[in-house]
Amino acid sequence: MKKILIIEDERSIAELERDYLEIDGYSVDIETDGEAGLKQALTQDYDLLLLDLMLPGLDGFAICKKIRQAKDIPILMVSARKEDIDKIRGLGLGADDYIVKPFSPSELVARVKAHLARYHRLVGKDERVNSIHARGLQIDQGSRKVRVHEKEVTLTTKEFDLLTFLASHPNRVFSKEHLFERIWGLDSMGDIATVTVHIRKIREKIELDPSNPEFIETVWGAGYRFKG
Repeated sequence: MKKILIIEDERSIAELERDYLEIDGYSVDIETDGEAGLKQALTQDYDLLLLDLMLPGLDGFAICKKIRQAKDIPILMVSARKEDIDKIRGLGLGADDYIVKPFSPSELVARVKAHLARYHRLVGKDERVNSIHARGLQIDQGSRKVRVHEKEVTLTTKEFDLLTFLASHPNRVFSKEHLFERIWGLDSMGDIATVTVHIRKIREKIELDPSNPEFIETVWGAGYRFKG
């Protein structure tokens, strides 16, 4: 059974979310304080986090940032604030989605299902091979760790997902649009320029010479490919 943590200071809203999620077969815990919610999220194993933006003790932005430094579970940020800058900031800190109140419970459940399915797919739980090796590069999909010549490098969630996707399809060229849709999802805020930024950051971490990449090759006018 998938476990979900709701960090929401309005208990009536939290309980409504919990009821609909439990009806759909999820196990749900609730925290109404930011500090307590962060501690719960970091010390317990959850499959997904529903995170309100405005909380007592610690706001959703700070919580999201701290959790992203330790875990890569899906984070769905929930807020009554509709401003694009809040959405961009939340997604920039590592949130996977931004849901604006009020929303229908059925929409919430649908988004939870979609993000859990996407996460399950990206971490490779359905793949027969959970480890990818290429010229000194090792990608362990189970533990989500990357090593270059036995030295571990730290990637963000999206950097890991992007590298893993490309490495799982060696010698195939993928456009920026395809990569953005595949890794960030159709409903994500932002634009395809973020793909270029993430490729650059990945190269800085795994390449001996980022200007002359050994692993991720730019195919001018077409996109990127992982050299197998």
